[in-house]
Amino acid sequence: MEILVNNNLEVTNMSEINLSNYEMRTDLAFEAIDMHDLKKSLEIKEDVYEINKMIIKRTIVSEQVAKETGKKSGLYYSLDTRAIKTHDHDDLVNCEKELTKIIKEVLKTEGINGKQKGLVVGLGNINVTPDSLGPLVVDNVIVTRHMFLIDPNSVSEGISEVSAISPGVMGTTGIDTVDIIDAIVNKIKVDYIICVDALASRSIARVNKTIQVTNTGISPGSGVGSKRKELSKETVGIPVIAIGVPTVVDAVTIAIDTASFVMKYLSKYIDNNNGDLAKILSKSDNINLLKEKGLNLDKISKLSSKAEKNKQITEFITKLEGDVDNTIAQVMKNAKKPNANKILRMARGLNSAPAAIITFLVSPYLLGWFIPRLTYANTRRLHEKAEAERQQKINASA
Repeated sequence: MEILVNNNLEVTNMSEINLSNYEMRTDLAFEAIDMHDLKKSLEIKEDVYEINKMIIKRTIVSEQVAKETGKKSGLYYSLDTRAIKTHDHDDLVNCEKELTKIIKEVLKTEGINGKQKGLVVGLGNINVTPDSLGPLVVDNVIVTRHMFLIDPNSVSEGISEVSAISPGVMGTTGIDTVDIIDAIVNKIKVDYIICVDALASRSIARVNKTIQVTNTGISPGSGVGSKRKELSKETVGIPVIAIGVPTVVDAVTIAIDTASFVMKYLSKYIDNNNGDLAKILSKSDNINLLKEKGLNLDKISKLSSKAEKNKQITEFITKLEGDVDNTIAQVMKNAKKPNANKILRMARGLNSAPAAIITFLVSPYLLGWFIPRLTYANTRRLHEKAEAERQQKINASA
């Protein structure tokens, strides 16, 4: 669409609007890489493997990739749990084991073993459900520092010194979260930090279904769009391992996810009703976006069987990788510019006899006489019924 109608019913060029406020936002590194479609232009070190119905991605973000995506360079793990059942005990145990392996691997890259002192930080606001992940995790952490202070010789082998804190948010404390953590680190002299926070995703399907672990630290409040000072090795002087789970998405993400679903549904609907997907897509001004993703529409159009054309296009759309939703949304854009001024004139003007009759005769009758009279009559009946019931109770008690 090239035009936008504002509240004053004036037509504005889309080029005059700042669309940066409507871009999809994500805190997941692999999603950011897909959004910028960097796998073709840059060498991305990424290992993907599946175990116990979970998909694990190990991504190393280089300095060059960091500049393109806005994510810090470092090691990122993502654990995709969408295929496991939430209330299945065995699935949850397997997920716990894999997450433990990932955290140990990331700690190992920072030279951390079981002998160092650790601080677990639960970032977020306990009073806001999507931002309460960090404080809830801290409530379930087994802290051991006091045991080492009271009688270190009684501590069993294999137990390390762990502290935990949920510093709250600046809106309730008046202090920046990083300043609180920095003061604690300097006081109790810990060797590393594990922080847990809520993240934002660009896909509704990933909410509460993906876990990201990284050695790059985190910006408290980033998941709910309230960035503060960065909590990282550069700011506190010790390794910071960040664990995050997407709990929120932007409204624009919901809109684009809906467009993607509609496109995939229409593809199957058109195919089931003997339509020609190749002919429909060829009329789009933005079909090159799909061609860049690998769709050979010219070759498909030459096929004699309409069913085979539809099958190949449907399979291609279903298996799209990268910034799928944004690509589909672009392809779905209307190629023709609507005559907005004509639409506005028709909406505001009295261009027909029926419109004039409705405006001057029917509407005043409905709004000024019929509806008020109907409402009054109904209210009167209700009052009479209530009064009769009240009188009946009084007579019965007498």
